[in-house]
Amino acid sequence: MSDVPRLKERYRTEVAPALIEEFGYENTMQVPRLQKMVVNVGAGEALQNAKALDAISRDLMTITGQKPIITRAKKSIAAYKLREGNPIGVKVTIRGSRMFDFLDRLMNVALARQRDFRGVSPDSFDGRGNYAVGLTEQLVWPEIDYDSIDRIRGMGITIITTAQTDDEARRLLALLGMPFRRN
Repeated sequence: MSDVPRLKERYRTEVAPALIEEFGYENTMQVPRLQKMVVNVGAGEALQNAKALDAISRDLMTITGQKPIITRAKKSIAAYKLREGNPIGVKVTIRGSRMFDFLDRLMNVALARQRDFRGVSPDSFDGRGNYAVGLTEQLVWPEIDYDSIDRIRGMGITIITTAQTDDEARRLLALLGMPFRRN
């Protein structure tokens, strides 16, 4: 078995040539590609429960295979009893081969395990070719043991591409196999 992830190989052999033909790029460097993925879990409960961040970090490390960093509050908000610098979540930035493996597992395993799944929204683009998808629970990942979790938490996954427009990014992700819902 080769060391190149199957999604990366698919990008090289099928997706990039299809995008060149569809959008008429003159140079192969113009073809949109995946840059990185950011997985973020917010944990407002960390203000009362310090062990919550440890549990979230453990789950995120199991899912992504990478050690997460703790995100901290940028400013104080009295209504939430939040002070600047308090830990409020964890995130992981994934690049390279690990990113392709993670995206493959997201599209083919995790999303399919969601209850009543009918596809992801084709409208969750930010105007610059980046896509965001949210999961309501970490249990959709087969790596997570149901008995080991203390609380069900959601996560936000952002896919950053080099595409200039949302249409290019949408087509890139569709060709890679993202299960977009029909409107």
